Amino acid sequence: MSLLFIGIDPSTGDKQSPTVWVDEDSRELVFQGWKPSPELEAEAAAFTVPGHAVGIPENEAVIRIPANMVDMIREACDVLERTDLR
Repeated sequence: MSLLFIGIDPSTGDKQSPTVWVDEDSRELVFQGWKPSPELEAEAAAFTVPGHAVGIPENEAVIRIPANMVDMIREACDVLERTDLR
């Protein structure tokens, strides 16, 4: 795995670190975020999408990312779209 660091939420100080990376090998976005409240996780798990199982599979997680990281997420998407990574 080859992680390319994109950024950390600058407003969280040194005790928290929602982070965005790009995995250049698998061509995936990688996020570190806050765990949701039990209520939010239950709401997400109960959400119904046609053709999709209800619930959160064991190998998946619900995370929260602060809105002020949108530019970092866009940058990570731009990195994945670069032709030299294909």
